Amino acid sequence: MTTKGTKKQARKRHRQSLERRTRNRAVRTRVRRQMRIMRAAISDGDANKVKELLPETFTVIDVGWRKGVLHRNTASRYKSRMARQAQAVMSGKEA
Repeated sequence: MTTKGTKKQARKRHRQSLERRTRNRAVRTRVRRQMRIMRAAISDGDANKVKELLPETFTVIDVGWRKGVLHRNTASRYKSRMARQAQAVMSGKEA
């Protein structure tokens, strides 16, 4: 691994940024993947699967917010939209 900078502190900061980047990328990928699964269930109109996936999706989004990968308002917006779409599917199926 080549690091920029000759000072010890600069090398450490670069190393830390690479570690943070890896961690953040993993969390962001997990959030996006879960949302993609949820959207697929919503578009299929599978009310049971949507009902099952909704709490799990909210948890994953909240983890993204707690880890500092997502902004609080962004996480809230994602959850709000997912809840609205999921509710439409579930109420449409039951009616």
